[in-house]
Amino acid sequence: MSKEHTRCAEQSVCMSSEDRVAEDFFPAIVAVEGRTPTGTQSTRQLWRRRALVALLNAATYAGLVVLFVRLLAHGGFSLLDGFLLLAFCLSTPWTVLGFWNALIGLWMLHGPADAKEAVYPYAAKAADDAPITVRVAMVMTLRNEDPVRAFARLRVMHDELARSGAGDHFAWFVLSDSTQAEIAAQEEAIFADWLSSLEGGARVHYRRRTDNEGFKAGNIREFLERWGDAHDLMLVLDADSLLGAPTILRMVRIMQANPMLGILQSLVVGMPSRSPFARIFQFGMRHGMRSYTMGASWWAGDCGPYWGHNAVIRIAPFKAHCELPRLPGRGPLAGAVLSHDQIEAVLMRRAGFEVRVLPEESESFEENPPHLTEFTRRDLRWCQGNMQYWRLLAMPGLLPMSRFQIAWAILMYVGAVAWIAFMVLAAVKLFEPVRFDEPFPAGLALTIFVATFLMSLAPKLAGLLDVLLSADERGRYGGGARLLGGTFLEFLFSVLLGPVVAFRIAIFMVGLAFGRTVTWEAQARDAERLSWRTAIAGLWPQFLFGLLIGGLLCAFAPAALVWALPVLVGLLGAIPFAVLTSDPALGRWLSGAGVCATPEEVMRAPWLAVLGGRSETV
Repeated sequence: MSKEHTRCAEQSVCMSSEDRVAEDFFPAIVAVEGRTPTGTQSTRQLWRRRALVALLNAATYAGLVVLFVRLLAHGGFSLLDGFLLLAFCLSTPWTVLGFWNALIGLWMLHGPADAKEAVYPYAAKAADDAPITVRVAMVMTLRNEDPVRAFARLRVMHDELARSGAGDHFAWFVLSDSTQAEIAAQEEAIFADWLSSLEGGARVHYRRRTDNEGFKAGNIREFLERWGDAHDLMLVLDADSLLGAPTILRMVRIMQANPMLGILQSLVVGMPSRSPFARIFQFGMRHGMRSYTMGASWWAGDCGPYWGHNAVIRIAPFKAHCELPRLPGRGPLAGAVLSHDQIEAVLMRRAGFEVRVLPEESESFEENPPHLTEFTRRDLRWCQGNMQYWRLLAMPGLLPMSRFQIAWAILMYVGAVAWIAFMVLAAVKLFEPVRFDEPFPAGLALTIFVATFLMSLAPKLAGLLDVLLSADERGRYGGGARLLGGTFLEFLFSVLLGPVVAFRIAIFMVGLAFGRTVTWEAQARDAERLSWRTAIAGLWPQFLFGLLIGGLLCAFAPAALVWALPVLVGLLGAIPFAVLTSDPALGRWLSGAGVCATPEEVMRAPWLAVLGGRSETV
């Protein structure tokens, strides 16, 4: 059987599965053959797009690999060269796909095509003034978080929806897994105060579990078993989530208009922060994510991502089909799945419902980690969760696109380890005897370096162009000069941050092999200055590694220092970088000068004033 026939057979099986699930939950709706479950896009068109993206990525990747093989072949190809090639091959795919996602997204945003029609046509089915007819549960999960700030955000959202006139369709649930008695008591007191301030019959609920079984996914699963059947949709919130009423209502209306849409993920952006680390990081993510997400959505289509929060979920199929398996055995990759969101997304798609990300910027906010230590701690939890995906790749019934998404999530962290391995192997190669007296092909090496470096910057550059090409967007960021200044600072920040995080992931991945694990604890969200002692205790391995690599290059290949300089600066400067970017005084200066300001700061969003001193927002 040919590949094309196999593909058609797979689509036929999937369509049959979708029909059965549709009939279970929505008897009046039957999937249209040749269309996605919502009926808004052609499956053939999506396959063509995916084939084109695969071809572009494969050609670009193959070109880079061929060039690198030619470079390694200088002086003969050794076993060490083989390992270098393997490390290069594993570390490059994320860069290549990011490059093409950014270019496609920028073309969708500023080219002749109508992005809404081409990328997210399902949204057009929802009228802006359509009455809300569904029952929506607003679900916030907590675990030893600051309850003052979490409840402040909930109350802002509650009050906005009440003023919109649609508040009666929403019920509010605070699902606590807090284990610290003082925090739990504070949660209960704040909830009681909120409840007493509302009129009789207010639909607000608070529940605290006595354990953290199943982590966040287990917390939500318990909610589904207890309250799920009383609601049609749920909007999942983290403790740091904040969504504006227009965004919530738009997402709910889209879900109403598309009964076969299972998960609708909003494009989440960072909230203004007093922390210089969070402020600079999310400034780069802010404009870069729009073009990247638009490009990824163009070809991912109905098999989109779910990021675990700020998303609307259809409860009936989620409850019936998206319960996570408990991985058997012992060790860090057994037990409950830490990174629950992507697996829940592919299970929802397996059940015949679309999973989409709405690739438009709206009032959907989160807080980012306030310093480097917390950033890497969060990343390691995601890393361990994604490594558990090895055991889920073979789940039966998944679409090919879903299996690709799981594999890609694994490769994200494997690629970081491969990058560090590449550096180590390159240093070892200094001691390999030279077998041929040939001039080093510096031009070829420079070509590979510049190509990969520019491709790694593509999402940021595309995001920058996206804003610069629109006068309105430039105004939202305070003008082109302020935008360019913030972009330059964020570029330096990213260059310093990248190798530090990659090396920390590499160390952790080695630890995973020996049974090391992370714990699920509350995230630090307060802007606080890291002490030098804390920074040294956490980052001395990065400093020593940078010192070792830099020393070897100085002694044996000083000409190669220019190639390694961006990485070495990040590793050797990791400790002062962590201390400086955590200093609230620097954050206040950046805020006062308008450096790395996001549109909410420039335009002074109303909720900033409402939250006031109850938040880490500026």
